[in-house]
Amino acid sequence: MTHHVILGAGPAGVIAAETLRKHAPQDSITLVGDEPDAPYSRMAIPYLLIGNIEESGTYLRKSASHFEDLRITQVKAKVTRVDAAGKTVQMNNGQSIGFDKLLIATGSHPVRPPIAGMDLPGVHPCWTLADARAIQSLAQPGARVLQMGAGFIGCIIMEALAARGVKLSVVEMGDRMVPRMMGPVAGGMIREWCESKGVQVFTGTKVEAIERSAGPEKGLLGKLAAAVGLSSEDASGALLVHLSNGQTVEADLVISATGVRPAIGFLKDSGITCLQGVLTDEHLETNVPGIYAAGDCAEAFDLVSQKTIVSAIQPNAAEQARVAALNMLGHNTELKGVTQINVLDTLGLISTSFGNWEGVAGGQSAVLTDKASGRHLSLQFKDDVMVGCNSVGWTDHVGVMRGLVEGQVHLGDWKDRLMHDPTKLMDAYLDCAQGQGRWSGAADSRRR
Repeated sequence: MTHHVILGAGPAGVIAAETLRKHAPQDSITLVGDEPDAPYSRMAIPYLLIGNIEESGTYLRKSASHFEDLRITQVKAKVTRVDAAGKTVQMNNGQSIGFDKLLIATGSHPVRPPIAGMDLPGVHPCWTLADARAIQSLAQPGARVLQMGAGFIGCIIMEALAARGVKLSVVEMGDRMVPRMMGPVAGGMIREWCESKGVQVFTGTKVEAIERSAGPEKGLLGKLAAAVGLSSEDASGALLVHLSNGQTVEADLVISATGVRPAIGFLKDSGITCLQGVLTDEHLETNVPGIYAAGDCAEAFDLVSQKTIVSAIQPNAAEQARVAALNMLGHNTELKGVTQINVLDTLGLISTSFGNWEGVAGGQSAVLTDKASGRHLSLQFKDDVMVGCNSVGWTDHVGVMRGLVEGQVHLGDWKDRLMHDPTKLMDAYLDCAQGQGRWSGAADSRRR
């Protein structure tokens, strides 16, 4: 009987544990999570903040006895060290667990910017259920909220905050909103849209310091202290946020959404190769036999960009977990590549990004911008293959864009036609991808 240990109780860890149990009824499975709550999806937290769901709605599995019924042992502790040679993991509770096969699925953690005042009451990340509870108590209607970061995650949080009726300011150090997903034109359009919805946006700006107001102003926190049970410390005064542009913004709540990075610090000196994330092969196995990685902490090969990347989206985590679990059981299964996809709803404005949206060396691009109607489309080509694209306010062909990029479809004459008129994506897809059966087979043929 093999003992499988899974580090991380997010979507990747849960799916891997269930896959192992399905195919190995007699094996021993231990799922290690470092939070006290039941395994849940971070992607559901914005819906919790909006009020669309209760906390139980974030849970990955609805039955309280789900893992017990599957004979999956749960351990609530944080891993501090992996001894790859000795096949043990050390926990912060002093416990040591031995393993035969190990899956690292510890996900990401928020980047904490080195800013004075980050430890003040009223300053929070938005990453865990505990964070969500704190934000729910403070982000009351009319509260002044300043959010640091306007990337993909930041815009999702912003959507939830706006729905709570707060007075919102957003500070982004990049020269545009969503800088890792959108070019200058698209990012500028998203900013204009947010400002039209009443959000104050600062781009090309940093938060330099946060401090408590020395004056009598207690802000909304003081007024709500009794109602929401805040401590006198929490309600002691408004927060003053000093910006690099010389301005100072008063806030009742500051949210840090300045990005995330793989949670792999505990692997230092383990002998497991890590670059940006835990480096894996096509089987999700690391350089150490019997040790695998999946999800937001894993770095895997991307067929489109032809390099290893960390693609921190839940569909990738789910597929990587399935493939890793099967290989842990000796079922030779290859990952068909990671997906670089982002579909974002920013206060009702839909934007997308697929593949190498910035273009590639020696490539060509086709761009169509109609600011009057709030629509922007950018297609990137290498030879006759569309290697990336992004769009704003263009929801007609999102699936087609993804299919053409992921399938690495050879467009032939359609490439020149799309250069002339980028809106003909559906026609190109029907003719090239479906008509020639290339969407499903293109990636496989390149691997062969």
